[in-house]
Amino acid sequence: MNIEAFRDHCLSKKGVEETFPFDDVTLVFKVMGKMFALTGLDAEEFKVNLKCDPEKCIGLREQYPDDIYPGWHMSKTHWNTVHFENGLETALLKELIDHSYDLVVSKLTKKLKAELEQL
Repeated sequence: MNIEAFRDHCLSKKGVEETFPFDDVTLVFKVMGKMFALTGLDAEEFKVNLKCDPEKCIGLREQYPDDIYPGWHMSKTHWNTVHFENGLETALLKELIDHSYDLVVSKLTKKLKAELEQL
């Protein structure tokens, strides 16, 4: 999956915005103001940090040790860094993006969840 397809998939989800809150090269996708995906536009390799359930994190890292590993500059318990151009199936990459989005949505306040439903 290339960066354009990644961006399109993220933006297709309800309540998502793309931002550059840290600098002009770190693209961050948020749902209702909460981060669920980020990538460096200046990196040599296309990698994405995605939020993940802690138990699922471990399993993914064991199953795909060359492509999924603890989140770089993030909580190693709750974030994975995923290589997007090393051969992982597009379906798996979309599933990981969706999992990250759903995990963040599940932790939103009742008020934010209601606002999201209204979009």
